[in-house]
Amino acid sequence: MFLPSFDFFLAAVPAVVLVGLSKGGLGGALALMGVPLMALVVGPVEAAAIFLPILIMMDLVALWAWRKHNDRRTLMMILPGGIVGIALGWATSAMVSADALRVVIALATILFALRYFHQKWRKPDARDTPPAPHRPAAAGFWGMLSGYASFVAHAGGPPFQIYVMPMRLDPRAYTGASVRFFALVNAVKVVPYVALGAFDGRNLTASATLLPVAFLATMAGAALVRRMRIELFYPLMYALALAAGLKLLWDGLA
Repeated sequence: MFLPSFDFFLAAVPAVVLVGLSKGGLGGALALMGVPLMALVVGPVEAAAIFLPILIMMDLVALWAWRKHNDRRTLMMILPGGIVGIALGWATSAMVSADALRVVIALATILFALRYFHQKWRKPDARDTPPAPHRPAAAGFWGMLSGYASFVAHAGGPPFQIYVMPMRLDPRAYTGASVRFFALVNAVKVVPYVALGAFDGRNLTASATLLPVAFLATMAGAALVRRMRIELFYPLMYALALAAGLKLLWDGLA
């Protein structure tokens, strides 16, 4: 039976804590650190495979924590594209470079976040522009890119943010919709991951040893978001989106 080494836990526990805080509601930038951190001690593909059961556990905890909060229309708009993106990721997994995808998503996310901070700098005392409406074409595109990036690189957060954050939902509704979207995306990903042979006894044992950390970190993230004012929530989310874009760009170019 495979037992993870002490060196494995030195990298894996901080990785799971960061992803758990993100799953609890603190945004995708923290989650992007998870697989690269774990990849310090196992291969990148193995790290992604170890993380998927952990992500599903985190999704269950987050769904319970945010069970009373959601934006149903947002979820219904973006989810079909997410499912299509997973299917495309499965179909093209051997043909498309994950690094190239990271660079494309990174550039879009960095421009998206910089535009927000530029507007805030130019008009610091003015009221924000009106919330963006739902846009079916944009929802389909960014949802598809989110599902695709989630399948090939566990990096679906930034495309989701690009579509949803301009609508300026209540932080709890935003988080509830995000939690539900990625819970469904990760559940669907199980089928192609199994078909590709990503799960074995070694990976599943490593995942199981990290589940208690995943539970505690996700609950901590949810508790922090519940206490956060909207005036702080969205600047923090845009800052984390910028950090996510820079991290993706670094990974893709490196």
